[in-house]
Amino acid sequence: PTYFPRASEEIGTMLLIIERLIALDHAYVVEGNVYFSVRSDPDFGKMARMGYDELLVTANQRGNNPGDSRKRDPLDFVLWQTGKPGDPTWESPWGLGRPGWHIECSAMATRYLGEQIDIHGGGADLIFPHHPCEIAQTEPVTGKRPFVQIWMHAGLVWLDGEKMSKSLGNLVFARDALREHGADTLRWYLLSEHYREEFDYQPAEIARHGEAVQLMCAALAASSGADMPLHHEVQCSEFAAAMADDLNTPTALAVLHIMAGNILRAAADGRDVSACQAALRERAGALGFTLSD
Repeated sequence: PTYFPRASEEIGTMLLIIERLIALDHAYVVEGNVYFSVRSDPDFGKMARMGYDELLVTANQRGNNPGDSRKRDPLDFVLWQTGKPGDPTWESPWGLGRPGWHIECSAMATRYLGEQIDIHGGGADLIFPHHPCEIAQTEPVTGKRPFVQIWMHAGLVWLDGEKMSKSLGNLVFARDALREHGADTLRWYLLSEHYREEFDYQPAEIARHGEAVQLMCAALAASSGADMPLHHEVQCSEFAAAMADDLNTPTALAVLHIMAGNILRAAADGRDVSACQAALRERAGALGFTLSD
């Protein structure tokens, strides 16, 4: 990455955004806390495709504290809050306090990526409230819509029937999985599920995906003949269509598997497979495969 931004180093940017939101009547101050007024944004929560009552339930489950009596609307969210004993705090026009959860991301995104973003990723659990709050607090300040062109929400990963999370202490670290399985095998396993779908991480299943990787390696190492060239245009079109279909990596991998099999059979018959090998390598590389397992 070019930057490793830290929220604690962007407090000044957050304060500028909050002050601007207050000036635009999108936010209000109560007892040293600053809240965003969701009723000032008629499109608030549109991404979540939920009714008001469902938004309220979800907000309650995910820390938006709708029971705070200082809010004008239960869905209003904190931009700045007074610090509690033991909290890290910073000076602000409203007294000592700390930023809300959502404002941090708007500050860092606009500071390092600009006022509009092509692609914004995140877990599916951020579809509400976090990402709608980001949109609501960013667009009035920049005056540009949409804040994000494409939202990509990844499905949650489960382990032994429980959501993988820091709070549960059941995380699997990439460095450990890489050490055990190798980069290409692990990558094939992860890409075999569509990124938006939830999936159950099963270490015992990873090894068998190494067979597909070895098939590709064998196809690329096969000796090319000089007879009738092997055509690959259909598979290349299918690969492109899969990737254009919301990054349908399971289908894209299936196409690579077919290409590798075609190469091995054609090479055994003495056909010229060099162009097809180059096409396979290029598309595998687009998915991040090193083919060095």
